[in-house]
Formats: sequence, structure tokens, C-alpha cells
Amino acid sequence: MSELTLGALYGAVTLVVMFSGMPIAFALGVVATGFMYFFMPPSSLDTITQNVYEEMASITLLSIPLFILKGAAIGKSPAGRDLYSAIHTWMHKVPGGLGIANVFACALFAAMAGSSPATCSAIGSAGIPEMRKRGYSPGFAAGIIAAGGTLGILLPPSITMILYAVAAEQSLGRLFLAGIGPGILLVILFAGYAVYRARKEYRMALDIYQKGGEKSAYLEDEHFTLKEKVEMLPRVLPFIVLLIGVMVALYGGFATPSETAGLGALLALALLAVIYGVWKPKDLSPILGSSIKESTMLLLIIGMSLLYSYVMSYLHISQSAAAWVVSLHLSKWVLLAVILLMVIVFGFFLPPVSIILMTAPIILPPLREAGFDLIWFGIVMTVVMEMGLIHPPVGLNIFVIKNIAPDIPLKDVVWGVFPFLLLMVVAVLLLCVFPSIATGLPDMIMGAK
Repeated sequence: MSELTLGALYGAVTLVVMFSGMPIAFALGVVATGFMYFFMPPSSLDTITQNVYEEMASITLLSIPLFILKGAAIGKSPAGRDLYSAIHTWMHKVPGGLGIANVFACALFAAMAGSSPATCSAIGSAGIPEMRKRGYSPGFAAGIIAAGGTLGILLPPSITMILYAVAAEQSLGRLFLAGIGPGILLVILFAGYAVYRARKEYRMALDIYQKGGEKSAYLEDEHFTLKEKVEMLPRVLPFIVLLIGVMVALYGGFATPSETAGLGALLALALLAVIYGVWKPKDLSPILGSSIKESTMLLLIIGMSLLYSYVMSYLHISQSAAAWVVSLHLSKWVLLAVILLMVIVFGFFLPPVSIILMTAPIILPPLREAGFDLIWFGIVMTVVMEMGLIHPPVGLNIFVIKNIAPDIPLKDVVWGVFPFLLLMVVAVLLLCVFPSIATGLPDMIMGAK
């Protein structure tokens, strides 16, 4: 059997098994094991556990459960609600300030928790009811939270970037720094759209009222005293200090990513104990249970994805596919467009973790051959995978929103996130035209490569 035929069979069997409804980790493991049985030496089956262990025995991967613990500690606390309330209190006078407050709260919480679903849940549970109470349309309220939650895999610390650093053999610190500029770019784009949309809905509400219709909550004026504003800060500032401290420890060279993750997790638990009184075993049990469950699930997917990639490499499927792509002699930007389109299609069905580990052996060699900076590409790929979190049919963040706001029709949620998908496309185009948005900060701090 030729390598091309074998590769096509490998991909087809993978799709069939995944569409059967089997969990992703088991689907990848079953396909990899099956091809080892039929197309590799019999002795290879005896080395499955060894291969998985060796692939996962990375000090970089150790940071994943620690960052998950840090995110769970913050996500299971009222920190998200307090953060949102504080930003709204200070920004309520800005046109569309409530929408902007949600974008900023999502960005800050994402940077602290490192999880898109956790960000959606923590900020959305407070933000969506507040926006709807003040007249914002359900679709817009849901869309801005779903889109803001995607920042969790772009702003450091990002579990997705950790995996990309391992797969592409790139500096994790440089990748984290490279995500800051594009993260800020998306925050600005999202906030700008929030202002535009809020003003549009305000004008519509005012027009209806002036024509004798019902007065919308949009037209109500809120007032907060300086005392009320200052009183909101004590519960928020410690977490901001935690975020800054973790970043300083990492980029200042004081700690490795794994040590930084451990430090962040311990400090987050300490802050919960001091600020919210969460220290008893019954209080910590949901946090630890959630961390163990999510870490186990994610690491199982990682392990099976790495085994899947190992089989692809052993059977020369990934090398042949990469050589075939190179032999097409596509122009640099056409190659990039084709690869990103492939990532978008994969995003219909797969989470970012699987996309990275399954595609990296195939797409990275042609990109390296074409002269692309793999740090820059990692950021562009991350933004594209963010789109997968808010578009059907999988769209994990969409279903998180449906869980916390079940009365909002799924159709409204989908249409609500559509403008933000377009803004992400704009961000990708800007990164292509101005790559220094991503590469400038790491080059300035860590030196040019």
C-alpha cells in the first residue's frame, strides 16, 4: 500500500470513528492502536504505554494541570463577578460601557484563568443578566461573552500555546509574549464593536420611546458614587497583582513556566482563603475535583494525540503529506491560506488541543520551508482556532452560553457571535500585514531570533 493510500485510509478511519460519537481521546487511541496492529511490527503494541509516557514526559506539559488548578480556583470563586462589577462601576458612563466592561472583564479573567469555557461561565453568569436587564439584545449579550471567552487561549497563560510550544519545539515564553499584542488587538476590536452596537441599539430604543412605545432599560441612567467605586477595588486588585506577579516571575527569568504555574495556583488558593474565606475541605473539594477531572481529560487527549502523531510519523504519513504539500510549489501566502482553511474546517469538529497535535507534523515543515516564523504562525493559528470555539457545529463557548442562559435561543447566540467571527478574520489579516503585532514584544524583551 502506498503512503498516499495509507494516509487517506488513516484520515478516513479517523473521521468514521470520531463521527461514531466516541470521545476524542479514545477515538484517536483506537485508530492509532489499530494501525499499529495492522501496519507496524507486532512488537510495537508492547511499547504503547512507553511511547505515550515518553511523549508526555515533558516538563512543559507539567504546567498544564497547575494552570488548570489556578483557573479552577479563580473560576469557582466569585472573582469573575466581582471583576465584572468593578469594571462596570468605573465604565458605566462610557457609551456602550457595559459591553466594554464585559470585554475587559473577559480579557482580564482569561489572563488569570487561562480557560475559555471558565471565562464564559464566570463572566457570562453575571454579565449576560446585567446586559439584558439594561436593554441589550439577547444575541448581542450572548455574542460578546462567547467571543470574549475565546481570549482564554490567546492571552497568557494559555494551555493551547503550551501544547503548540511542545509540538513546534518553540520557546513557550516567546509564545506567551507574542500572544499579548494580538490579544490586545482583539480586545480593541471587540470593544469598538460593542460601542457601535450599543449606540445602534440605544438609538433604536430611543426612537421607539419617542414614537410612544415602551421605555427601554437602555434609556435609564445609572449613577455610582466615588465611594461605591472605591469599595469595588479591594476584591479585584489582589487578583490583578497575582496576574502581574506571575507574568513578572515568568518573563523576569525568576521561574520556569511550570514553577510559575505552581506559584500561581498556590497564590490563587491563598487569595480565595483570605478574600472569600474559601479554605475548608468542603469548599476546596469542588475546585480540586474540577481540576483533577479537567486535567485528566485534557492529558488523556494529549497522550492519545501524541500516540496518533507517532503512528503517522512511523508510517511516514506526515512526512509524505508534508513533502506533497511542498511539491505543489504554492506561493507563500496561498500555502498559508490553505493551511488556515484546513484548521477552520477541523475546528468544526475538534478542540484546539487535538488540532495542534494532529496537524503539527504535517503543516509545520512546509511552513518552515516557506520561511514563516513559527512563533508568528502559532499566534495566527490560535486566533483561527478561537473562531472554532464560537462557530457551529461544535462551538464549545456557544454551548457554555446556552448552559448559563438557556432562555436565549441558539439561533440568537449564533447570530450574536457572527460579527465577532468577522472581527477575528480582520485580526488575522492585520497580523499578516503587520506581523510585528505578534513578534514585536518578544523580540524587544527576549531579543530577535
